[in-house]
Amino acid sequence: MPLHIAILLGIVEGLTEYLPVSSTGHLVLVAHWLGLSDDDPAGKAFEIVVQLGAILAVLVHYRALLASRARGLWTRELRSLRLLAALAIAFAPAAFAGLLLRKAIKGHLQSPLPVAAALVLGGIVMIVVERWLKRRQKPVEDAGLEAVTPGRALAIGFGQCFSLWPGTSRSMSTIVAGQLVGLSTATAAEFSFLLALPTLGAATLYEGYKSRAVLAAGVGSVSMIAGLVVSFVVAWAVIASFLKYLKAHGLEPFGWYRVALGCLVFWILAR
Repeated sequence: MPLHIAILLGIVEGLTEYLPVSSTGHLVLVAHWLGLSDDDPAGKAFEIVVQLGAILAVLVHYRALLASRARGLWTRELRSLRLLAALAIAFAPAAFAGLLLRKAIKGHLQSPLPVAAALVLGGIVMIVVERWLKRRQKPVEDAGLEAVTPGRALAIGFGQCFSLWPGTSRSMSTIVAGQLVGLSTATAAEFSFLLALPTLGAATLYEGYKSRAVLAAGVGSVSMIAGLVVSFVVAWAVIASFLKYLKAHGLEPFGWYRVALGCLVFWILAR
């Protein structure tokens, strides 16, 4: 893979993995725009590399929290046990659905048209939910990660299943699900970031093992390192700023962006 394409895809992954705009959808659209084949195994394998960079960004950004909760698990601290249980519960539905539907998704949904449809539909959902939340009389109290009960975690887990459709966005589906079950937008986003560790981690290990030969032969070590580092740096910057942005502006601007991008893709495909 050419170095400049590896860097570009690393930037796209880092920018979009934790924003509610769909990293997979953007990678599909950018690859199509670059003229890369939808069936190119090297390109698909490279997505695993840049996704790993995004996972490492969460580990580094939340290193203090993760270290604290890991020590809490050792001492059987209640809040640490509850967070681990919530992450496990939220992880399970998408893990099961992903294994069941993986081939069908790769065969039918990883192309610009279904991605554009998912972008538009997801954007509309975000706009509607944000406006509904603003009209409610009672503001949501931000109780932090302790507010993620097993029931709320399960609802978020079912919400995450929608992200299996490329273009929907794992971040969007989990944050919106968290909002709908009573979490503040900031807490829903923070839980979404942490949920990326088991979700993306398991997917990366699974796909990485299956694509190990392609990665070694079809991508190249320089391109892999460049893509991983760029994705890590950009994703870390996004995580650090996204929560601050959410508290001031909410999700609605991202919803309008998704609708505009999806409509643009529809227009280009119809020409």
